Amino acid sequence: MKNKILLLGCIMLAACSYVYAGPPEEGKTIFMSRCAGCHNVNKLLTGPALAGVHERHSIDWIINFVRSSQTLVKKGDKEAVALFQKFNKVPMPDHPDLTPENIRNIVDYIKSATVAVTPGPETPFAKPGKRMTPYVPLSITKDYIVFSVFLFVVALLIMILLLAVRMKDFQRNAE
Repeated sequence: MKNKILLLGCIMLAACSYVYAGPPEEGKTIFMSRCAGCHNVNKLLTGPALAGVHERHSIDWIINFVRSSQTLVKKGDKEAVALFQKFNKVPMPDHPDLTPENIRNIVDYIKSATVAVTPGPETPFAKPGKRMTPYVPLSITKDYIVFSVFLFVVALLIMILLLAVRMKDFQRNAE
């Protein structure tokens, strides 16, 4: 009975956190469940990278496109047709059940998850020849202290094990 009450409490807590989540959190939940299969915020996948989508298109256009992209393509919307052509005429699934507020929350999440990437000298792969290895391999000639300590510890462990075996033999013989 206690387990059922605990389970019910956990479910209610999860439901409340989902219902009362702020716009970016709700947008992230919807994005991960509906959009992340084809879109990434910062990388090109099956669909376009969505970083800066709010700057390229109006929020009303985004809402209409998300709810029914093919309707805009069939109407001859230049931007919708260009996206459809650019991505090999793969249609985006319609999401008529998403409210305009849900789509605004997704856009808010995209704004918060956008990462500005500018390749420069601070980027680790800007000049691969200049990249330092994160480790330095051990060398017997340079790191003899490390090897000496390692060998000492191994020898000490062997002696402890031999002592334990001798003590056990002594106990058996005493009985």
